[in-house]
Amino acid sequence: MSVSASPDFVATGSIGRLKRVRLSQRMRNVELILVLIASAINVAALVLVQWGVLGKVDAGPLAVCGLLAVLVLAIHVAMRFVAPQADALILPVATVLNGLGIAEIYRIDLALGNEGWDSLANKQIAWTALALGAALGTIVLIRHQRILQRYTYVAGLFAVILIALPMVPGLGISINGARVWIQIAGLTFQPGEIAKIALAVFFAGYLVQRRESLSMVGRTFLGMRFPRGRDLGPILVVWALSMAVIVFQRDLGTGLLFFGLFLVMLYVATGRGSWVALGLGLVGFGAVVANQTLDYVHGRFANWYDAFNDSNFSADGGSYQLVQGLFGLAHGGVIGTGLGEGMPEVTPVSQSDYIIASLGEELGLAGIFAILCLYLLLVGRGLRIGFAGHDDFSKLLAVGLSFTIALQCFIVIGGVMRVIPLTGLTTPFLAAGGSSLVANWIIAALLLRLSDSIRSEPRLVVG
Repeated sequence: MSVSASPDFVATGSIGRLKRVRLSQRMRNVELILVLIASAINVAALVLVQWGVLGKVDAGPLAVCGLLAVLVLAIHVAMRFVAPQADALILPVATVLNGLGIAEIYRIDLALGNEGWDSLANKQIAWTALALGAALGTIVLIRHQRILQRYTYVAGLFAVILIALPMVPGLGISINGARVWIQIAGLTFQPGEIAKIALAVFFAGYLVQRRESLSMVGRTFLGMRFPRGRDLGPILVVWALSMAVIVFQRDLGTGLLFFGLFLVMLYVATGRGSWVALGLGLVGFGAVVANQTLDYVHGRFANWYDAFNDSNFSADGGSYQLVQGLFGLAHGGVIGTGLGEGMPEVTPVSQSDYIIASLGEELGLAGIFAILCLYLLLVGRGLRIGFAGHDDFSKLLAVGLSFTIALQCFIVIGGVMRVIPLTGLTTPFLAAGGSSLVANWIIAALLLRLSDSIRSEPRLVVG
């Protein structure tokens, strides 16, 4: 006896596949148009910078950025074959943010007279090429997110090793008081940027395994179910790791980022507000202790709540940078001075920590609002990918990666605008810094891979 599928079933399956193919082609065509528009915006930004500073247009930097556009197009072409159903907005948004950052860094280099390898713009372009290569490799080599789930504890161990590397004598170096860099063959790299990706993979895999015990067991107090003492281990360990980064590496921003990432993923996995309450309590306790015992943390708080005090403004490591950044933002007003027409170089470290203040001066409040909208779109697409996930690991990983970008933006931009104390992180995709750029492009690539895998998986249809 032979069994054959009914014609209606075959037809339905064929039509479904045809619809998916057409949808994939339409998404990739939309992505191509948006990538071309993003590249045109980046070229226009460079032209405006040159015209504003030099009064002429130099074809050299434009040609180099054209090569970067070719690399972005290579990622687009690769996705047509290996990730045809990936999200169509992530790549263009990351491209335009990266390009605007290069244009503003180049503008500050022109003002400071930096040339050759001393030019941070040239270094940023080289790092961008490396970052785009890493993103392409991520999309091609990681064909499904479940591959990452197999290496949950390996990712955790890898993250701890990366975090500890700057403390190795002869390998780690201190820059501006923070010991978060390593130096190999004259090149510096911040391993903590890659560690945040490994931690997101570890947290996602671990919380999938322990979700039931972390979400269902405990005692009710004040309307919230609090966990048992034995279940507090994970959050205490991550809190201790974050405090160790703050104490030994003098990096307040990275410590907050690690703990905030775990806290959000823990809440998404369990749905328990008590974890958030406990986490915020630990953050508050850690902030009070650090402010009382660590001079550099106390200085950050003093510069924040009394920035215009003359003693803070004039002190070594005081609020001079913060105040100059605020003056730059005020000078930009609503529509900005125009690219190449401001004075962003007056603010110390204006290419990296204070790139958002530099852009705010020359693009104004309107430009900052547009940049924040781009970040909101990028994070929103990542969260949408997480909510559409078919399995818990995909949901948690997509949410964790998206929140990493969101929290980093809040910490950096909030510090520059004096909403919170300044911490020293870099603005994703915009700021000068190779390790941050590579890490954020890998995050974008993972989100693209997740979006394709989630859309490609068969759905259970109940008729």
